[in-house]
Amino acid sequence: MNALKDPTLRKRIGFTIIALVLFRVLAAIPIPGVDAANLAKLLSSSQLFGFFSIFSGSGLSNLSIVMLGVGPFITASIVIQLLTMMLPRWKALMHEEGEAGRMKLSQYSRLLSVPLALISAVGFIELLQSQGVLPHLGIASLIFNAVVITAGSTLLMWIGELISEFGVGNGVSLIIFAGIISRLPTDSMQAYTRLSGDMSLLPVYLIILAVSVVIVAGVVYVTEAERSVPITYAKQVRGNKVYGGAATYLPLRLNQAGVIPIIFALSIIIFPRIIAGALSKVSNDTIASFAVWVSGVFNNQWVYGTLYFILVVAFTYFYTAVTFDPKMISENLQRSGAFVPGVRPGEHTEHHLANIVTRITLVGALFLGIVAVLPFIIQAFTQGDQSVAIGGTALLIVVSVVIDLLKKIEAQVAMREY
Repeated sequence: MNALKDPTLRKRIGFTIIALVLFRVLAAIPIPGVDAANLAKLLSSSQLFGFFSIFSGSGLSNLSIVMLGVGPFITASIVIQLLTMMLPRWKALMHEEGEAGRMKLSQYSRLLSVPLALISAVGFIELLQSQGVLPHLGIASLIFNAVVITAGSTLLMWIGELISEFGVGNGVSLIIFAGIISRLPTDSMQAYTRLSGDMSLLPVYLIILAVSVVIVAGVVYVTEAERSVPITYAKQVRGNKVYGGAATYLPLRLNQAGVIPIIFALSIIIFPRIIAGALSKVSNDTIASFAVWVSGVFNNQWVYGTLYFILVVAFTYFYTAVTFDPKMISENLQRSGAFVPGVRPGEHTEHHLANIVTRITLVGALFLGIVAVLPFIIQAFTQGDQSVAIGGTALLIVVSVVIDLLKKIEAQVAMREY
């Protein structure tokens, strides 16, 4: 209610809602020549396509012009951040040139996302043709559809950027959030129909509901948990007055990466499968056999779940290393005359903070990894119910995005009060 009293914040919320409605309209516009029956069969039989449908904001459910979602942009962001850690010049852009440097790196991510979207569009069309979802297209039609899909992904990326700038919250995360929420009515009806046909599943669904509540509570707890590092400011005598000497603390979050590792892991684990599916029909026997082998590896439930878990844990550490720089923090503390009690300023403080972050990140990374693969375990007890398997990752994303959105709204309200 306080947020709606602020005219500026009210406009931002209204802009966000309009942008999300526009996204849902775009997600309802299919590319030409789609076989709806074969598409529904493919989505119901493949868990991988179910995950991709979430990742694309449910744009895959009818092969819309935004079927790739913001996936290419996220993949491009991963590549740019990896290069930032390896190239000293780009690292200086991020840490030393402030907002201007970060804007330049963001522009690199946008430019890289266009060729990635084009490659993904061609690979996806070829894969869908091999599955009978799309008719065999000529070169002209293939290029036309690929350009349309690439333009749709680029338009969606632009809408996400507009939400971040003129709306409330992170635009890319909100687009994925809106796609997940739009599936709730359909998934609920499917679960109800399945339960009506077999009431013996009622205890299982009750257990799943209880696990969902526990997951929500766990995500909130881990997201909000922090390790407080005590900080003391040295006393300074100026004239007849003594300044400083105050004691405070440096809050280090248990999971500083939020939901980003899940999104990163999904983007990495999905696109190789799409490319492999497209290459499995080429005339070269070596390439085709290798593509079939890759598809078989990704279709193995145990291999897929293990790889997913490892990627989530690895990306949690990776994103934390990108966003948290203990050297810069220790230098800032030293400049302001602050120190950690019992730890010498400078290099010793840097190692101390790095060790703390490494230990607490392990807890957050393992939690995200377990929640990510928990749906695979639940699926074994629901006789292969795909909607349940997909729901765990979706729940994790939804809860994290809602927490982040509420925090940003509260920050705007607090700013208004001051």
